[in-house]
Amino acid sequence: MAWWRRRPLPGLIFHSDRGSQYCSGEFQDALKDWKMRSSMSRKGNCWDNAPTESFWGRLKTASVHGHKFATRDQAKQAVMDWMAFYNHRRLHSSLGYLSPMKFEQRWYEAPRKKAA
Repeated sequence: MAWWRRRPLPGLIFHSDRGSQYCSGEFQDALKDWKMRSSMSRKGNCWDNAPTESFWGRLKTASVHGHKFATRDQAKQAVMDWMAFYNHRRLHSSLGYLSPMKFEQRWYEAPRKKAA
């Protein structure tokens, strides 16, 4: 979904843990087709993925645990709604109290401002 929505330039790095789904030939072939580079955490080193694990923990706590969904689509919508909140509205202290999208926007604009 991220590739279809964002259309990143060739060479984008896709970082993951060493889960079987990410190591599979099918997934690695898909990355190659999309001209992405695979990056994986070091074997047995949980600290490589600490920010991502924190994200998934927050998502599960906020939108999945304790909720009963009548359909798979309802569960999917709850997750997508939370991710939209997290990326567009939730302020992150590690990003100077900006949302990830606002931080990314400023990051892209910074070289343009220097050139002007």
